[in-house]
Amino acid sequence: MTDACLSDDGRTLTVRVPMAFAKRGGRKSVISPDGVLTAMSARPRVDSTLVKALARAFRWRKLLETGVYATIDEMAAAEKINASYVCRVLRLTLLAPDIVEAILDGRQPEEMTLAALMKPFPVEWREQVETQS
Repeated sequence: MTDACLSDDGRTLTVRVPMAFAKRGGRKSVISPDGVLTAMSARPRVDSTLVKALARAFRWRKLLETGVYATIDEMAAAEKINASYVCRVLRLTLLAPDIVEAILDGRQPEEMTLAALMKPFPVEWREQVETQS
């Protein structure tokens, strides 16, 4: 509900728009009165954490495929990382190409975070895209 009033001298118009501001990943967003979250800028929002995780996942997959490491445990030990974390990150290589492209372009939905993608997701690309729509 926008509220507007004219000053007593008729020279100043004051418009009040109820909204709230929220910070998400260091970026400011506006929450409209109906609860809809909108970005302050129309620029893509590249999530560097997600991009780095994707890069790691594809690098690790290549290291396994080319035989540099024989097992995930061997690679995890060499990288000084927990093997269970390596397994979860490696699953990112199963994401649909459309989703990977959206992440790299910064067009992924707000709720698509690394924490969300570390949880189980469908293996079939069509189901992944439908789930994210």
